[in-house]
Amino acid sequence: MAMKLPLTGIIPPLATPLLSGDQLDAAGLERLIEHVLAGGVSGLFLLGTTGEGPSLGYKVRREVVERACRQVAGRVPVLVAITDTIFAESIAMARHSTDCGADAVVVAPPYYLPSGQPELSEYIEHLVAALPLPLVLYNMPSLTKVVFEPDTLRRAMDLERIIGLKDSSANMLYFNRVLGLIAQRPDWSLMIGPEELLMESLLLGAHGGVSGGANVFPELYVKLCAEARKPRGNHERLRDLHHQVLRISGNLYGVGQHSSAVIKGIKCALSCLGICDDFMAEPFHRFRDPERERIAAAVERLKGEIGKLLS
Repeated sequence: MAMKLPLTGIIPPLATPLLSGDQLDAAGLERLIEHVLAGGVSGLFLLGTTGEGPSLGYKVRREVVERACRQVAGRVPVLVAITDTIFAESIAMARHSTDCGADAVVVAPPYYLPSGQPELSEYIEHLVAALPLPLVLYNMPSLTKVVFEPDTLRRAMDLERIIGLKDSSANMLYFNRVLGLIAQRPDWSLMIGPEELLMESLLLGAHGGVSGGANVFPELYVKLCAEARKPRGNHERLRDLHHQVLRISGNLYGVGQHSSAVIKGIKCALSCLGICDDFMAEPFHRFRDPERERIAAAVERLKGEIGKLLS
């Protein structure tokens, strides 16, 4: 079944369950995929930031794509991050994703040595010419040190096979500028990354969200997205759903002290729910017992609150 454009809804950046640095928790991945699909998500985004993609060896990355595509079997679109410092490796991952049955690939600006906007535009043009799948751009300046500036996006919109942008900048001025551009491409999707801004972005016109918390409580994010996109949504219910998203952020992501805290919180919560292992790729590590106890208690509280809200 052909992928419908523009992409809409909640497309979780799937966590990558691991048993060790180079061994996938295959059973955990299977349970996680069925868990989010049961929550009504509109797609899966593999090997992104939450999926620790840049920290994984190519063998594990390929296995994740192969297993996930086989299991999803066309039920929802599968998007695969191919961001790399090496152009040829991005192309190789895109070709592998095509062979496995993925629907699109996602790329952020190559990290380490920042590119200028003219270089970034040429890079995207060269990439599109070599890609076998449609491409979604990924704006993540806090990690890549480079922004897809509006003029660069305007130029990218001339390339038919680029189908959208995931914006994780948390810059609403930038978001609104991009929102003003997409009228020229009705098939383009503008997806928001930070889930704390999900409600606001949807009300302004975003097509959906790539929300890390949807790994743990997928139905909450799906319901929020659906309510916000209704022409006459229930504002009180929308505020209640948004409040729970903020509760997830505060209780799961605020336990750690470093930039890895969000991923640690998500993986620890999934482990507490019995869905998958919480092993982290180096140089990061799973939460120790004191932090895990806080996460476990928070998950139980949130389960009760969210279950009551959605019942």
